[in-house]
Amino acid sequence: MKKTLICGVSGQDGAYLAKLLLEKGYEVYGGTRNVQTSTFNNLVKLGIQASVKIVNININDFRSVLQNIFDIKPDEIYNLAGQSSVSLSFEQPVETLESISVGTLNILEAIRFSKFPIRFYNAGSSECFGNGGTTAVNEFTAFRPRSPYAVAKSAAFWEVANYREAYNMFAVSGILFNHESPLRGESFVTRKITRAVSQIALGQQEILFLGNLEAKRDWGHAKDYVEAMWLMLQQTVPEDFVIATGIVTTVREFVKMAFKEVGIELIFSNQGINEIGKIADCSNPLYQLPIGKTVVAVEPKYFRPTDIEMLMGDSTKSKTKLDWKLRYDLPALVKDMMENDLAIFKK
Repeated sequence: MKKTLICGVSGQDGAYLAKLLLEKGYEVYGGTRNVQTSTFNNLVKLGIQASVKIVNININDFRSVLQNIFDIKPDEIYNLAGQSSVSLSFEQPVETLESISVGTLNILEAIRFSKFPIRFYNAGSSECFGNGGTTAVNEFTAFRPRSPYAVAKSAAFWEVANYREAYNMFAVSGILFNHESPLRGESFVTRKITRAVSQIALGQQEILFLGNLEAKRDWGHAKDYVEAMWLMLQQTVPEDFVIATGIVTTVREFVKMAFKEVGIELIFSNQGINEIGKIADCSNPLYQLPIGKTVVAVEPKYFRPTDIEMLMGDSTKSKTKLDWKLRYDLPALVKDMMENDLAIFKK
């Protein structure tokens, strides 16, 4: 039986990955910084908490990482830990850089020191590319990071590449584009949208305030993306892969799709910070709101100091070499998230 250590098991990706690996017969160890204070709601929600062996690991502490590696002797390590919010990285740049770049370096060095034949996956990010322009970016596109988070992820990417080449380690980075799910944290824009739309439809909230409605992103489902992580570590040769859908959608369009799930049609007017979204029609008798009511507005404080206008990924390599397939399109993702949040707020 293969053994795996997932650093950051309590997050969205960690929980879905743990479930996938358990289904594949792995013995799964889930790492968290503090077992006593961490919540494992995502593992509980997926019904796998009892099957995951939780261990205390702080990837910023080299000794902690090394001790866990010698205790567990894992066949695979997935590093999904670290500060994960782009917006928060502008407020906490030092914490972001340390938790991502130093944490990744500690794991790589501990693997090298142990001399165990461990296969290592590092969670990269599409944010490293910066503004991708109008064409899809791939594994050969240069990095132009525009946030402390992206700078940290870029550093971690090159650490992995260096250890792979210098020490002949099986170490790879998955350059993942935005991937969401019902397990996504509430601070992320997609979850903020689906939660707010659910509450507005149920009469529990008045208005959804957002930042740049024109920002375009390549959104996929986390369930599909964790499968790509596993596939990367099953290859003969270690390589980095871009994981994306190749389709971009504006934040505004995502909002409209979420409202459509409850039978509400929106119409947007004005531009920039004055843009608003009003109710144009309600076709679901369960969610009847006044026609013309403003339910979406722009709040300048949610704009980032430097933002990415558009980012689209080309996952040709992953589809060809990994035989990776998408099972969820964006409408299916929005439906999954809305059904989850409606159920929560109906309670």
